[in-house]
Amino acid sequence: MIIINFSHPLTAEHLTQVEVLTGQAVTRVIDAPAQFDNGQSFAPQVEHLLDNCGLSARDWQTLPILVVLPAHNVIAATLLAELHGRSGHFPAVLRLCPKTEGLVTHFEVAEVINLEAVRERGRKKR
Repeated sequence: MIIINFSHPLTAEHLTQVEVLTGQAVTRVIDAPAQFDNGQSFAPQVEHLLDNCGLSARDWQTLPILVVLPAHNVIAATLLAELHGRSGHFPAVLRLCPKTEGLVTHFEVAEVINLEAVRERGRKKR
């Protein structure tokens, strides 16, 4: 499985947690921090960001990809639309949550959310 990370760096512990949750080995992590120019349109910036991930049109459609979304909600929404266009479905996303121990806050894997499955459940409520 490939993880495309549009957020903060992932640790070895995060990757182990993902492998346990999914039952799949992480074969590659693509770090693609989403730092956008607020003075420019987001859609072309998202397209450029994904173009620079090094994946072919076939890769987007056939490889198992897990996404760590950026924190900025409009960038994340635009990114999901572009990802759906490239792959033909919504990706699975990784949710991290803060855990405070003493004075240090760190993040741990909370869940993997299959957005395509969420979409299919939502369709049943039309």
